[in-house]
Amino acid sequence: MDASQVIDCRVESPQGENLGKIETIVFDLSEGRILYAVLSFGGFLGTGDKLFPIPLTSLSFRTGKDGDLERCILNVDQETLKSAPGFYRSERSEPLDRRFLLRVYSHFGVTPYWGN
Repeated sequence: MDASQVIDCRVESPQGENLGKIETIVFDLSEGRILYAVLSFGGFLGTGDKLFPIPLTSLSFRTGKDGDLERCILNVDQETLKSAPGFYRSERSEPLDRRFLLRVYSHFGVTPYWGN
């Protein structure tokens, strides 16, 4: 799938709740892997300027009959997402600190690819 289809993709809970959209994708160039997708809420819960890194394996992707990406599904409820580690848009440089990223991966129940 082309990365341009993932950026701006609508993100929903399994129950169909709108959780926001994918703002961008952050790469770990030294490992040649995707580090995380960045989810924005756009005003959801009063946190429109807060961004949340989401391990890509926490997302599933739904395509239409034509094969184009229709939406991303994040298998968490709003409360779990609300308490996820994040950063503010004004900080705009995405955090790459491994301790922070370990908290992110742990919050979503994902084992980091780089080990502990």
